[in-house]
Amino acid sequence: MHDCFTKYKVAVDSKQGHNELTLCHWYARCYFFLILDVVHRRFMRRFSDPRHGDIEDDWSSTKRRSLLSLAGSLVSEVSLSKLALASLLLIVIPAVTLGLAPLVASAWVSKISASITSPLNRIWPVLVLLALIAVGWFGGRALFRLAESSFWSVNSLAVEPGYVAFREVLRHIVEGVLRTRATQGELAKLRAATAAVAGLALSGLAISAFILAWPASRWAVDISAFASWPRLMTVALANSVVLVAAYIAVASLVWAFADATMAQPRDVDGFYSTPDEGNIWRIAHLSDIHVVGERYGFRIESGRSGPRGNYRLQQAIEQLDILSGREQLDAILITGDMTDAGRSAEWAEFLDLLESHPRLAERALVLPGNHDVNIVDRSNPSRLDTPTSPKKRLRKLRVLSAMSALQGQRVRVVDFEKRCLGESLSDAMKPYLAGMASFTDAGRPYIFKALKELWTKVFPMVLPPDRNNGLGVILLNSNADTHFSFTNALGMISTAQVRGIEIATAQYPRACWVIALHHHVVEYPRAVKALSDRIGTALINGNWFVRRLHPLANRAVVMHGHRHIDWIGECGGLLIVSAPSPVMEATNDLRTYFYIQSLATGADGRLRLLRPQRINVDGQPRADNSLMAAEPQ
Repeated sequence: MHDCFTKYKVAVDSKQGHNELTLCHWYARCYFFLILDVVHRRFMRRFSDPRHGDIEDDWSSTKRRSLLSLAGSLVSEVSLSKLALASLLLIVIPAVTLGLAPLVASAWVSKISASITSPLNRIWPVLVLLALIAVGWFGGRALFRLAESSFWSVNSLAVEPGYVAFREVLRHIVEGVLRTRATQGELAKLRAATAAVAGLALSGLAISAFILAWPASRWAVDISAFASWPRLMTVALANSVVLVAAYIAVASLVWAFADATMAQPRDVDGFYSTPDEGNIWRIAHLSDIHVVGERYGFRIESGRSGPRGNYRLQQAIEQLDILSGREQLDAILITGDMTDAGRSAEWAEFLDLLESHPRLAERALVLPGNHDVNIVDRSNPSRLDTPTSPKKRLRKLRVLSAMSALQGQRVRVVDFEKRCLGESLSDAMKPYLAGMASFTDAGRPYIFKALKELWTKVFPMVLPPDRNNGLGVILLNSNADTHFSFTNALGMISTAQVRGIEIATAQYPRACWVIALHHHVVEYPRAVKALSDRIGTALINGNWFVRRLHPLANRAVVMHGHRHIDWIGECGGLLIVSAPSPVMEATNDLRTYFYIQSLATGADGRLRLLRPQRINVDGQPRADNSLMAAEPQ
């Protein structure tokens, strides 16, 4: 108010002078403006600034809402027709196919046996026999592939996530009770014990299901059994339950044993000093930048607990650009979740931002996160896609297009047949470009049929080292296949990608490697407050992945994101670095940060971590974009 009085008094003095009437008039006008100002402020307190968001922006936020609340929204908002269709395509049909496979095989063998034992005094039995052999040869292989894919579909959808969920719920309860009384060593033993208990309990449940389903199962039929389809479907489902239950009973014990006997993750005790000889590489490690396509858009997981728009990310990129002009940066690594929901507008914002900083763009390496490919709807966690929907395929094509634009000429795909690095990503995508363009325009499933293998073909991507003892980067896709927003965070590494890692590293046996993925491979040795921080986040097969990387323990570091927090540790001798998110978990006015990691080798060729450089990112004060300034005193 003092400024209001002062400004008006200056205007009065300049026009009318210092007479008594003017002074009275000046005071009257000031009190009038004071009343208007108070009314305005009270109005703004009643009607909040829409740029600051409201409860609708928190609808899918795990920071503002509990898992129970989100689950309630899921039940009330889920589309029953989509749920029925998705269940049919993702669970029922794979289960029936899995159960039918042994019945079809037994009927085919029975028919062939009958043809062989029949008198061959006419030509038609020979023709029938040849026809059956041909059908079995060509159709049998297709049936085997279909049964195999159905098995892994059911496995990735329910089996392995069930074990992980059981294990993490048990750990959450135990650590919550004993957190203040147990040492880190005792907690590590408790984690191993909970893994064993979870495996035994899940194995017991699977054995019970096996015993209940066995009487209804059948494993050998003749061709006449296919005349009664309702009965056959019942038998097929029983067979599927028996097969999956037997697998769970054995696999859960194997997982539990692997988890319980594996060395538990631990914090890195300290960093190495700069070596007198050897190589040093500097990598700016960012992750989970969650670009939004609206100026005032809030991010899914944070809601109003995080910053709106892309202002903070712009500040981080500008600081990094200035820094890259002064100091060496070998790579800008962004380990997934470049976008908040994989929308075209979000990718456009991301690419425009990097395009305005070409010095960073030419060093940028990106890989897909769960928000780039698995988010179905930004505003509704209960929304799901059916397998026939083109939306998930469109999200994958957007990722491929962005990766091709940024790093297509620099990274190479693995040639599994020749067991060496093959062509560049851009060259690998050339035969598919016309189909990609057609699919983005029409969204027809048959158009994408030729492109279905492209997504798996390009991973892992490899940035080869520039010399035999240099540093290479391997980019993985760690996203599990899911069509449901509520399970979007599941992660898994395929065996094919691990074979690709082995091929690439064998081609450069003296090189060191950064193995980059989105999901964290192990749960950190830290207590968490909410169960949502545990369930569905780490790799489902993380322990298996760590074991497979053990031969690279002295010359590789795993870099990831997904958790939005920083952690540097090791597990099984393998260095693991987690990147904090420079845009999540902090409201607009709070400071965030990211790191530039320094990697070095000494005379022994072993890869070491030097002390990282922390880059702070200041937020944007709330008052800068607010319609109302300070509250009246």
